[in-house]
Amino acid sequence: MDSDSKGHRFESCRVRQTSYLFAARALRDFGDGFVTILLPVYLLALGFSPLQVGVLATASLLGSALLTIAVGILGVRHDLRRLLLAAACLMVATGTAMSVVTDYALLLVVACAGTVNPSAGSVSIFVPLEHAVLAREVGDADRTRMFARYSLVGALASTLGALAAALPDARAFVGLGQLTAIKLMFVLYAIVGVAGALLYSRIPTRLPNREAPEAATALGPSRAIVLKLAALFSLDAFAGGFVVQSLLALWLFERFDLSLSEVGVFFFWTGVLSAFSFPIAAWLSRRIGLINTMVFTHIPSSIALMLAAFAPTLPLVLILLMIRAALSQMDVPTRSSYVMAVVTEAERAAAASFTSVPRSLAAAASPALAGALFATSFRAWPLLICGTLKIVYDLLLLLQFRHHKPPEER
Repeated sequence: MDSDSKGHRFESCRVRQTSYLFAARALRDFGDGFVTILLPVYLLALGFSPLQVGVLATASLLGSALLTIAVGILGVRHDLRRLLLAAACLMVATGTAMSVVTDYALLLVVACAGTVNPSAGSVSIFVPLEHAVLAREVGDADRTRMFARYSLVGALASTLGALAAALPDARAFVGLGQLTAIKLMFVLYAIVGVAGALLYSRIPTRLPNREAPEAATALGPSRAIVLKLAALFSLDAFAGGFVVQSLLALWLFERFDLSLSEVGVFFFWTGVLSAFSFPIAAWLSRRIGLINTMVFTHIPSSIALMLAAFAPTLPLVLILLMIRAALSQMDVPTRSSYVMAVVTEAERAAAASFTSVPRSLAAAASPALAGALFATSFRAWPLLICGTLKIVYDLLLLLQFRHHKPPEER
């Protein structure tokens, strides 16, 4: 077989593997898209308070952090495919449990040990594993574009999930009560997990090189930079936890008395704006760099969020939140690409995990605080705190890493 044929077969195999990951990401974010919106509605329908909603969101993010720590440790010496399959099975169990459990204490256990995601940012054990698999399939020149496509697929699927959140409002057409309809949506979430497992099973087994020096520990030569990034990302995530999508939906429900269908449609359009910002972020990063793209799109989005807290009318609030949606996620593919670029290949799974863990831990603390502020009628404060802390994060990131260039920018 000549070299051209071998190269063609290798490229075809790479495309298939990334396609399976893209499809799995789309299914998972579709499920997260409707669960994010339905979760507070479900809990309120069961008779729980806004504070209890915030505490459960915190439990979910905290559990995700602990699971991701385990993934980071296991990913150094174990096949990423097996870990992805295990995560998909956990998603199936989570959806099944959420559809039958109504006791608050048990719901806390399910939230902490499962994959229920109260955040539009898809803080989950899947993400670092998928990042490591994707990064090994592309070169430096194509890495950011690959992550932009990966993020685009997920965001578009999430917008469809947001629209699907309106299905329980159509219960009159099928004779179901809202509570029963929401429980069936959690069953659908479990079915999505089954489909994701089937896609992950198509990824070839690839054991890490246990003889490599970096394989002896989770992080090797890049430890210092990963720890600095993890600290900064944790500040960003702590800020974002004040306005996770479930709590933003709750804010819209309580301040403007919007219906479930109206909120679902709104989050659909914000998701569309976020999705199509990802290719723009990849294009922009090739011209001004990854760090500059992250910072100079993030700051205006935070300002828009803070202005929304004081906006007197619903149309103005929605316009400001849409401006935020169009800008706030442009750091997602660029951040993922940057982390993968500044560590060695052997460290990528661990780096993706260890930069995600502090994010999850930090994000786990703030929803409960936001819920407490909502419960005491300080409804604007979560938005203001989120915007202020995110601007501080952006300035620190620019100061610390503006001279630390990825390979394609040197």
